[in-house]
Amino acid sequence: MGPKEAAAVEAVKYVEDGMVVGLGSGSTASIAIKLMGEKVKEEGIEVTGIPTSAASDLLGRAVGIKIGDLDDHRHVDMTIDGADEVDADLNLVKGLGGALVREKMVAAATRLEMIVVDESKLVVYLGQKAPVPVEVVGFSHVSTMRRLAALGCDPVVRLADGKPYVTDNGNMIIDCKFERIEDPASLESILNVVPGVVDNGLFIGLADKVIVGSEEGVHIIERPEQPL
Repeated sequence: MGPKEAAAVEAVKYVEDGMVVGLGSGSTASIAIKLMGEKVKEEGIEVTGIPTSAASDLLGRAVGIKIGDLDDHRHVDMTIDGADEVDADLNLVKGLGGALVREKMVAAATRLEMIVVDESKLVVYLGQKAPVPVEVVGFSHVSTMRRLAALGCDPVVRLADGKPYVTDNGNMIIDCKFERIEDPASLESILNVVPGVVDNGLFIGLADKVIVGSEEGVHIIERPEQPL
């Protein structure tokens, strides 16, 4: 069992009968969805899955998870999702899989946001390895890119098969490489007021637990308690 699989196995242990569970997107989250489907069948429990992408919707249905809609559930009990970077405060960069907008919507409604990663995703500061994905509307996206570049990043249109990548929401993604993100909370807000931006892949204060898989085993990092 590899590090990703080990992290996913640990996360699925938290799933209980009757829960509403957010189904994350990406390779590690997909492993967790498959394991959740096995748990539903083997233990005879009922779980309602809230997918964060068209892909997690299809996979959830394929493995026997009942699929629900976020509109019908004020709260999601827990979400199992992946991340591209995780810092010491459990702030995240997400969205290299292209599902950042729906992932953030589900995370914001979730009581227990559980992130599953391998140890390569742990960073000293956000932006260390990954760009910040920014979902933008296609209209005049070059103008939007100029505004993003003025914030100090190198913006690049994400491509798929030589054409601009299209999200499940019908938008484009601009991958914005910053040298070092000193204040991720401020940057998240600044990016989101740029005209043409739908949302960005900085997830601040949303993760509650991060399950890290490594060759040595699995360990859990919990969000530091916030001062009153």
